[in-house]
Amino acid sequence: MDKSISASDANQRFSELLRDVAEGQSFTVTSRGRPVARILPMDRHQDRRAIERLLDFVSDLPIRHSGDWTRENLYE
Repeated sequence: MDKSISASDANQRFSELLRDVAEGQSFTVTSRGRPVARILPMDRHQDRRAIERLLDFVSDLPIRHSGDWTRENLYE
């Protein structure tokens, strides 16, 4: 469960906040009592899986030929 922290407290204690997040803690940042953001640890495994899925998708796309052109053609 997230801990709640005001935006001004998060600003003043940002380095400490990042250390806590690196250790697995997550926070809900509030402004005037209303939640406006969440700060949570990165899921490195999920990021890796997303990258692998994207690479698999791109590798299956057909190769398209864009025609014969030179760098000079781009700036004519």
